[in-house]
Amino acid sequence: MNEIAKQIEELKVVPVVAIESVDDAERLADALSEGGIPCAEITLRTEAGLPSIAALSKRSDFLVGAGTVNNAEQAAAVTDAGSQFIVAPGFNPRTVKWCVDNKVPVFPGTSSPTDLEQALEFGLDVVKFFPAEAMGGVKTLKAFHGPYRSIRFMPTGGINMANLPDYLSLPYVIGCGGSWMAKSDLIAEGRFDEITRLAAETVQLVKEIRSRTA
Repeated sequence: MNEIAKQIEELKVVPVVAIESVDDAERLADALSEGGIPCAEITLRTEAGLPSIAALSKRSDFLVGAGTVNNAEQAAAVTDAGSQFIVAPGFNPRTVKWCVDNKVPVFPGTSSPTDLEQALEFGLDVVKFFPAEAMGGVKTLKAFHGPYRSIRFMPTGGINMANLPDYLSLPYVIGCGGSWMAKSDLIAEGRFDEITRLAAETVQLVKEIRSRTA
């Protein structure tokens, strides 16, 4: 498992963010950090995604990755902008090959045994599981773990405070991605205090889950 994956495993959650204005990037990072989660996956779903990654990559106290990376060209662009890891919704072999060849941590989306076979072929040991809830959630992950015991997962999609304990209770889940901590409307409305509150609430839940599973 690479160093980025280890950092994610320590945090247990990765806020997945769609940001509309680069001017909000620093305040978002401050809000999440104050709540105890100095990390974000900034998606390329908006035009502000790439410049926001570039802005946050200058911070030594914040782990910033790029999400919704759909091809090798985007992978190169976000890496040039300073992204420390790459997350993709699906498994694009060309994108994964570019990341592996350039030693960029990548967590491609997987949702089937075929995807997991490809992950093994590329030497990956941590992948995204997406869309987690729509693809059967914890039940599917348990089924995957049987034949693919060397692979660990970062489930994303439909995860929230209510079902987070179910996922984090699985030892082969390093952490979960989700938007509940920093929803787009909260960012756009400047409700950064609420983002801090949600992050802190999530951190507290993670502590409780750890104490139950220790």
